[in-house]
Amino acid sequence: MSYENLVEDLPYIKEAINNKNEGYLKNIFDDLYSEDFLPLIYDLDSTQISYVLSLLDDETVARIISNLDEDTRHQIFKFFNKHQIAKFINELYSDDAADILNTFPVKDREEIISLIEDKEMAMHINELLRYDNDCAGGLMAKELVKANVSWNIKQTIEEIRLQTENVEKLYTIYVVNDDDMLVGRVSLKKIILSSDNTKIEEIYEPDILSVETHTDAQEVADIMQKYDLETIPVVNMYGKLVGRITVDDVMDVVKQQAVVDMHAMSGISTHVEEDDTVWKLCKARLPWLIIGIFGGLLGAFFMGFFEQNLAIVPAMAFFIPLITATGGNVGVQSSSLIVQSLAQTDTYDTNHAKRLVKALLVAIVNGLVICGLVFVFVILFQPIKLALVVSLALFFVILLASFMGTITPLILDRFGINPALASGPFITTANDLLGIAVYFSIAGLLYNLS
Repeated sequence: MSYENLVEDLPYIKEAINNKNEGYLKNIFDDLYSEDFLPLIYDLDSTQISYVLSLLDDETVARIISNLDEDTRHQIFKFFNKHQIAKFINELYSDDAADILNTFPVKDREEIISLIEDKEMAMHINELLRYDNDCAGGLMAKELVKANVSWNIKQTIEEIRLQTENVEKLYTIYVVNDDDMLVGRVSLKKIILSSDNTKIEEIYEPDILSVETHTDAQEVADIMQKYDLETIPVVNMYGKLVGRITVDDVMDVVKQQAVVDMHAMSGISTHVEEDDTVWKLCKARLPWLIIGIFGGLLGAFFMGFFEQNLAIVPAMAFFIPLITATGGNVGVQSSSLIVQSLAQTDTYDTNHAKRLVKALLVAIVNGLVICGLVFVFVILFQPIKLALVVSLALFFVILLASFMGTITPLILDRFGINPALASGPFITTANDLLGIAVYFSIAGLLYNLS
């Protein structure tokens, strides 16, 4: 059964689970990858999930569990004893195993590790648990294939056969010296094409990128993206090879950062999920909503300064939403482009003067087009002086909003603050205030000159 058919047949599958129709379910599950089970797992209660998992082999169960969110995973673990959990852990790569065990209380974690049959795996997990999740050491897996620089091809091939038992995907073979220091890499193609007596030192490539265990996870992701790497070796501070990071581990970092940026742009202060508690959701949203409220009150205070203008020309009030909305939209557009550029470190242009000039030129063109269209529209229904006020205000608001949208994320980034904040309520509120001030200032100026 394909993934699409599984989603369509979920009601029938759930009915078969409730009726414990083992034959029907096994026939369906045999054709699925572990990742395909997720929509089914998330649609079942804990008892149903435990029955489904009982029909699967340990390796498939382990892979399913590793792809689940933490809360669902711990609900499932209630149906298994520590011996069974240790069996599942034993089927995973060391980095995935460490990530899962890191969510357990220390006592339970140590007990599960002691029950893992593969003692080398247990040792790897213990080592990985020492690292924070947001650094290379926390991302890396211990499973890799390495060759000593002094080995010949025949010896290397024998070692590869032994080492690949725990490595599902073989990307490259790392070359180390007698002290286990990383000195380079060698491709399988070169090994296959070389004679048995050829030494690794004769064919390996010394030019290899690596990261240290303390390297920030986002920096690792940037390096792998920039150089289009499927895997990157990890060394300790002495240059000793201790693990490798694969592209799937980096994708988790990229997705996590994308979620953080999306929340920041939406005015959500912390990482939350839809199924979090009401209090947690409110706590994440309220700060920027309150800032927005104060921004609105400040805007009303600004308009109070220009009450005379509204008394003289009440029709000006009709165009306040147009001014504020345009400024907010332009600011968000400009800041979003800068935030995107800052995220793409391999193509990031550090010439800020060039950025500002380009943003100014774009703003001038956009401003002229928009203010021209608005002037023509307003003059059909209002006096020419009001049309001139609205169109001129829009032009300068677009220039200021574009400048704010360009400079704000650069300033935030300079001070180590997530620049995505500039694409959310922060820039919108600031541009609303600027827009109101510009609009009424131009109106006051023109009407006072008449």
